Amino acid sequence: MNLLFLTCLFPLIGWLVLAFSRGRFSENTSAVIGVGSVGLSALVAAWVIWQFNVNPPEGGAYTQVLWQWMSVGEFAPSFTLYLDGLSLTMLGVVTGVGFLIHLFASWYMRGEEGYSRFFAYTNLFIASMLFLVLGDNLLFLYFGWEGVGLCSYLLIGFYFKHVPNGNAALKAFIVTRIGDVFMAIGLFILFLHLGTLNIQELLVLAPQKYAAGDSWLWVATLMLLGGAVGKSAQLPLQTWLADAMAGPTPVSALIHAATMVTAGVYLIARTHGLFLLTPEILELVGIVGGVTLVLAGFAALVQTDIKRILAYSTMSQIGYMFLALGVGAWSAAIFHLMTHAFFKALLFLASGSVINACHHEQNIFKMGGLWKKLPLAYASFIVGGAALAALPLLTAGFYSKDEILWEAFASGHNGLLYAGLLGAFLTSIYTFRLIFIAFHGEAKTEVHPGHGIAHNLPLLTLLVLSTFVGALITPPLAGVLPESIGHAGGEGKHSLEIASGAIAVAGILLAALLFLGKRSLVSAIAASVPGRFLSAWWFAAWGFDWLYDKLFVKPYLLLCRLLGRDPIDRTIGVIPRLARGGHHAMSLTETGNLRWYAASIVGGTVLLLATLMIF
Repeated sequence: MNLLFLTCLFPLIGWLVLAFSRGRFSENTSAVIGVGSVGLSALVAAWVIWQFNVNPPEGGAYTQVLWQWMSVGEFAPSFTLYLDGLSLTMLGVVTGVGFLIHLFASWYMRGEEGYSRFFAYTNLFIASMLFLVLGDNLLFLYFGWEGVGLCSYLLIGFYFKHVPNGNAALKAFIVTRIGDVFMAIGLFILFLHLGTLNIQELLVLAPQKYAAGDSWLWVATLMLLGGAVGKSAQLPLQTWLADAMAGPTPVSALIHAATMVTAGVYLIARTHGLFLLTPEILELVGIVGGVTLVLAGFAALVQTDIKRILAYSTMSQIGYMFLALGVGAWSAAIFHLMTHAFFKALLFLASGSVINACHHEQNIFKMGGLWKKLPLAYASFIVGGAALAALPLLTAGFYSKDEILWEAFASGHNGLLYAGLLGAFLTSIYTFRLIFIAFHGEAKTEVHPGHGIAHNLPLLTLLVLSTFVGALITPPLAGVLPESIGHAGGEGKHSLEIASGAIAVAGILLAALLFLGKRSLVSAIAASVPGRFLSAWWFAAWGFDWLYDKLFVKPYLLLCRLLGRDPIDRTIGVIPRLARGGHHAMSLTETGNLRWYAASIVGGTVLLLATLMIF
């Protein structure tokens, strides 16, 4: 396990080499460096995971100190890697799924301008995410947190010559920075009161320092939640995620499956001891997740862009993870995080295969009839879509999502349970709506299927992991996260499994009824007045962008215009204007006329004497 540092070092070296090459490397060389560095990181991660399981470290955690970061008084954080069951799970997901995405990207990005630049960004992205999940203190975690934020900005705006892409990148950067500011405030509060940012020390000191429900801890955990909802695109900071589809498709897979959007879930799970002391905030975590998953589900129902549909599904699935955290199902949240990484990476990469084959067309209504021409992409969508819809028994998504629903029921959160069941129904409909429209019906475009190991291997690997095989991988979270109320099962669990499975199947059947064939019924519904209104409302993702534009953007621009004529500068400018005016007035008295000068002297003398006599 002493090789743990290499998991971070290899992607960093890849980034440095590619960044300083300034695009002079060939595509093959860039691919070897970019993909190879993450591949080496994944191999080291596999070795570390094997060593951890064969010879578990004493106390269940391994710490590797790299060097002292800084020392300011009593504040002396270090670059230290911390490996336990939670970070081990994240390490496997980030490096394993990240490698498959890099391998696929080496095929997908061929011929694109900035090929080596792309891999430089993605290598730095992986390194930053590893810092985030392996850091033993919140400051090191925050360092990686900001790193993935920077890389997401660079990758979403990769095609920066197109203005909408640059705007999408800027939007993602600004919205996530809002959450990051909240998180930074939370770190300040924790350090001020506890004198450390070491995560394990915080979990020990917090119960000693704070009573349950303490107002300062309440504010600190609320600020941490603010950071989490920004990075994981949950209500109310969810608006950036759909626009992030402006980046290349492998970037969408990287951000949405294995790395950035799961960071908020990891943060709350890692600091679970703080949230357990503030049950109101923990309850809020579940409510945020429940509301987000339902809102995102409705928004996905009417989207036409294949990637935006998957983006809203990501928002919804992260909502399930937040719901699980909120009801105390810590292990279930991380289990769903892992299975979601498998099937969502599969769906995004398969969508990339479809987009590439259809000459970069992303509108599903301009596709159709693709199942015969793109058999691997079709199989990937069937398996990945079934896992996303949690089709019973056969898919990885069923086991993880069902565990979340059971924990919501066992903990007595019936409202969140109903939200989860409604979200499952919506997920089945919008997922198979996409599949039926894009892959069935009349063919509307010529396609060129992808081929080669870089295209096929990632899809086949993720396809297998998205089945029940992926659910057989059990994250080693015992002793790391608290046990949930329903961990031992109980009466009604099998009934709930049957009900959730039936709901998933019912959603698929309804999607088949509505979207296979001529789609006359759904067309009539969409053409009605309520249908047009709801379609427009959901297509605009419930109008949050419009609302934020009115509440924040427009007032900010108005303030900028007012300050463009800066009233403070104008006020201070009165002094030099008065000086210049006085100078001009005195200059007018310099006439060269002796009588005028004599009169001025006499007048001034009289004025001076009068002043002295009065005062």
